[in-house]
Amino acid sequence: MSAAFPPPLPSSPPAPRLSTCSASKVPLLRIFRPRLSVAGNCPGLLSSNWRRPSALAGNASPPASDLELLYTNCKTWQWRSYSINYLVKGVGPPLLLVHGFGASVGHWRKNVAVLAQSHAVFAIDLLGFGASDKPAAFSYTMEAWAQLILDFVAEIVRKPTVLIGNSVGSLACLIAASEPSDGLVRGVVLLNCAGGMNNKAIVDDWRIKLLLPLLWFFDFLLKQRRIASSLFHNVKQRDTLKNILLSVYGNKESVDEELVEIIKRPADDEGALDVFVSVVTGPPGPSPISLMPRISLPVLVLWGDQDPFTPLDGPVGRYFLTLPPQQPNVSLHILKDVGHCPHDDRPELVHEMLLPWLAGLPS
Repeated sequence: MSAAFPPPLPSSPPAPRLSTCSASKVPLLRIFRPRLSVAGNCPGLLSSNWRRPSALAGNASPPASDLELLYTNCKTWQWRSYSINYLVKGVGPPLLLVHGFGASVGHWRKNVAVLAQSHAVFAIDLLGFGASDKPAAFSYTMEAWAQLILDFVAEIVRKPTVLIGNSVGSLACLIAASEPSDGLVRGVVLLNCAGGMNNKAIVDDWRIKLLLPLLWFFDFLLKQRRIASSLFHNVKQRDTLKNILLSVYGNKESVDEELVEIIKRPADDEGALDVFVSVVTGPPGPSPISLMPRISLPVLVLWGDQDPFTPLDGPVGRYFLTLPPQQPNVSLHILKDVGHCPHDDRPELVHEMLLPWLAGLPS
């Protein structure tokens, strides 16, 4: 998700001229079983004091959830002396899934199994998020995350890879794709691409111009440790997280207890406060508007029309609406009644557009 605080005021986007997907109702997922344990995988994500009932005791084990199965495929990779959590599942042309602000590999819980039927699916916890290390002294920037992505593809995947990102993860993928990669980046999929690491980047939006003095004052407050700690403590409370998620999801049924747990658990780790402060107060990084002209690879853009963080009528949204006629390598689809995180909000709509596009890529 985007690191915007507070988010821009939502407004009604213009009727898109490109293909629009109708959303069908998604059934409510199974409620998360808290404190589950997956021994030896995804350290720090799951607590160890939850155990399934013993089959030997006469109790059948409950079926594993999609999230539980996803975590069993996690591994660890060392990047610049830091521990990076990632998962891999499936066989075929590789995909790398990159989450947004505050999320982790668990945010792809509804996508991995579907994509792994035809692809080798990798997903990574960016440094500072999920079960990856959260070093307090690290300077978190978009460029650092982009380099992490390129190094991961070069060292772990070792094949031409399609990068798929959401929000700031999209922007990190876009930066990575704009750099020389010796052919290791095969294409890019942007799910509601962020305009920057934080909303101070989008100065052309009248809503940001209006809020900019407040954002700079908020940055000043976050530099005060006690204030930052108190604010972060309040933000990561379950009720607060759920309300934030409800405000950025079009399908409210997708905001379940499992999703809240995916966001909350890493926020309780040591160093999470420093990551929060660094991201919100740091440099926004390059804009997608400056990056896209440098991209000649195939690009698929999927955009939820109910996104309050990067709305279609904002400068970034308007820019992407104009791209397909100008750049033939870009395909754009507007997802109706979908918010900032399309892959988790309405996964069936994302798969409907993504899978044919992947199948049509040059070998």
